[in-house]
Amino acid sequence: MAMRQTPLTCSGHTRPVVDLAFSGITPYGYFLISACKDGKPMLRQGDTGDWIGTFLGHKGAVWGATLNNEATKAATAAADFTAKVWDAVTGDEVLTLAHKHIVKSVNFTQVLQLLGTDMGFTVYMYCVLFPSEPQEITGHTSAIKKALWCNNDTQILSAADDKTVRLWDRNSTEVVKQLSFDMSVSSMEYIPDGEVLVITYGKTIAFYNALSLEMIKTVDAPASIHSASLHPDKDFFVAGGDDFKLYKFDYGTEEELESYKGHFGPVHCVRFSPDGELYASGSEDGTLRLWQTAVGKTYGLWKCVLPGEF
Repeated sequence: MAMRQTPLTCSGHTRPVVDLAFSGITPYGYFLISACKDGKPMLRQGDTGDWIGTFLGHKGAVWGATLNNEATKAATAAADFTAKVWDAVTGDEVLTLAHKHIVKSVNFTQVLQLLGTDMGFTVYMYCVLFPSEPQEITGHTSAIKKALWCNNDTQILSAADDKTVRLWDRNSTEVVKQLSFDMSVSSMEYIPDGEVLVITYGKTIAFYNALSLEMIKTVDAPASIHSASLHPDKDFFVAGGDDFKLYKFDYGTEEELESYKGHFGPVHCVRFSPDGELYASGSEDGTLRLWQTAVGKTYGLWKCVLPGEF
């Protein structure tokens, strides 16, 4: 008999959850940060969803959030024209980076150099340890949605509303390669292990080599997809979008394995945990939900009880 997926619901936000990110695995477990239009990004224990704290200071919707691997620093991007860096242990604000437009995306390098993007079609590179004027990358002709460090922090991937994904050289700030699509890209995920780039647009989930931007494969989902995430072992990938559902696919065969409906609004973001045991989703309904990769396994707050066991 098939086990029933029972997601853990993480409440607390009052507006749509638009972005989320996990830390790496630390001696204290791993952690989860969420960005929400209520302007109050939240930090949680990654395997249980238990609330740890809220970062207070933004004066507008928060569109992006991230943690460094060690979960000691957090960064957020907001509609108040700022990106902020936080001490993720104390919750204190460390740095505010003023922009000229809404900031949509933040991403740390391994040495805590912050990447921020703004609606002015520009990618900004800030050094968090020694704040100074940022280095700028220009070339997109429409608003940037996401920017990510890649290739050992020597290159940057950016996705924009001009229907392109571009790979930039960090030092020269020149475009190395470019992908063009028939519609705007809705999300982008970079997997350093194996250099895999996951892109979603329309109903399509596409996988590319992040260094060459050569296509690996594409898979069509039953509904318009807003976000997708590849399992750390590359066995599965999950996706969510307009129809409120979470879809799980076999990466090798491209077969749809499962679909679950738990949210009461479109799914805006989905990510696998660093150990691959669960994936988190954020929705228009204002909640995050944690889903088991292997349903029925004892993990976190989930406990498998066999018939006859009490």
